[in-house]
Amino acid sequence: MSTIEELQKLREREDHVEFKKAEHNYPFAGGQKTDPKDRRHCVLGYVVALANEKGGRLVLGMADAYPHEVAGSDFAENETGNLEDEIYKRLHIRVRTEELYDEKQRRVLVINVPSRPVGKALRFEGVPLMRMGESLREMDDAEYFSIISEQDPDFSSHVCKGLTIEDLDAEAVENMHKLIADKQKRTDANTIPLPQLLKDLLLIDDDGNMKYATLLLLGKSEAINRYLPQANVVIEYRTSQSQVRYSARQEYRLPLFVAIEKIWEYINQPACNPLLHINDLPRILDCPAFNKETIREAIINAMIHRSLQMGSDIFIHLYPDMVEISNPGGFPYGVNIGNILTVNSSPRSRLMAEVIEKTGLIERSGQGVDIMFTNCIKEGKPLPDYSYSDDYQVDLRFYGEIPDDAFYLFAQDICHTPELESQMNTFDWLTLHYIWKGNAEAVYKESCPKLIEMGLIAEDVYFGYVLSTRYLLYKPHVKSVVGQYEINHIQIVYHVIRRNGDASMSDFVTAFDGILTQKQVRNLIEGLCKTPLIASHGNARATRYSWINSNT
Repeated sequence: MSTIEELQKLREREDHVEFKKAEHNYPFAGGQKTDPKDRRHCVLGYVVALANEKGGRLVLGMADAYPHEVAGSDFAENETGNLEDEIYKRLHIRVRTEELYDEKQRRVLVINVPSRPVGKALRFEGVPLMRMGESLREMDDAEYFSIISEQDPDFSSHVCKGLTIEDLDAEAVENMHKLIADKQKRTDANTIPLPQLLKDLLLIDDDGNMKYATLLLLGKSEAINRYLPQANVVIEYRTSQSQVRYSARQEYRLPLFVAIEKIWEYINQPACNPLLHINDLPRILDCPAFNKETIREAIINAMIHRSLQMGSDIFIHLYPDMVEISNPGGFPYGVNIGNILTVNSSPRSRLMAEVIEKTGLIERSGQGVDIMFTNCIKEGKPLPDYSYSDDYQVDLRFYGEIPDDAFYLFAQDICHTPELESQMNTFDWLTLHYIWKGNAEAVYKESCPKLIEMGLIAEDVYFGYVLSTRYLLYKPHVKSVVGQYEINHIQIVYHVIRRNGDASMSDFVTAFDGILTQKQVRNLIEGLCKTPLIASHGNARATRYSWINSNT
């Protein structure tokens, strides 16, 4: 907690603090000024500049001239919570405010600003700012380049002083031996002396010193607690997302080669991972809400990408319909939500990642995101959600729901047809997903010709790309009416209703232009209304038509 007396002794440059009188009407984000150089002299501009200096304090209500006499400020009075929220919304950094009062009850507002993320300069209205004397200036090229060139060093490759072979967990070592034996098809893997194996995996250096990767992969709980207590995974279970207090909590401070299975065992309990039921008449199929391979990949990603220089734990929040996994440290430099599938990321703990890859626990470093996205699509679930991430943490959410049984069955049909499944890559699966969702802009155009040739999608003059009739046949009752009506005609009806919600007769006539006459369209729609597929409501010209099974 700051005090006014302490603040009055500070120097702006040396102590990373900025004083402003800001008595009345001090601007938050540029105010009414039009000149960009004037607009930046505001709360948000100074927060950006201080964060770019690796943090500091913005003090409102005190003169900038030493010894900083108190003037008093009404900025954000009674609204400091909203101020913190708004700064986070705009800059994705969490500031902390303090309100101080002198003996005359003059108010001083202190905004404690954290450091910018590693490798990223914050910007105000597109400009990376820095303080220079009394002004705020655009960061020069040298300073900007030095920031974006920063990378988290591979902490896991550093020597962990004092760690010995006695500090290694026997179960973790045994699991690693088994993984190597399976990966390399070597029956003699268990006979390799442990020191030699550690040296082959670069987990000890030429002088016999063990590294932090050795601790994280193989260390006993006591050793991890002694040398790296922040290497913790915390699981909290709640029965709903609105529940504030957790129903159950479990902490794991274990080596990765032990922890990964124990964490999955906890997540895979019936309450946390319920079965979803898919209607494939006359059968009912079961699918777990959360896929083991998907969740395991996400946890391993969190472990090798977390920033070990931040004191936060990896958190896993469990709900019956969602798993949220968050790790300290934002995306690696150059990676963001938009390019996460196309950019090769560099794990913060590179040595850990390389050992995990060599043991076969993951197929290839950097492939985990592809696997997670593909698995979610194959099971008809929403895509992995990174949208809650910020510069200080990666937040990944999986939703345990299957909104459309037909798409699940369609995707599983592909998976169980080797000549189709073997041709599919992640972007092909994403294209199917986006076409199913009606998101034409996100479709990967390069995938479309192949998917058309495979019979999985079709290109329609009226609707653009659509899933083929192979998908529609998994909709309830469609197969039972195919003998009466052409499947291609049913498909057009389905897409008209899907595009318009409740469709009118004129909507159908337009879609069938050049295919059926107006009378044939009317007969088709009236006939389908007598089946379990579509229903009508309203009278005469106001009649509207809807698909009875609406989980599209």
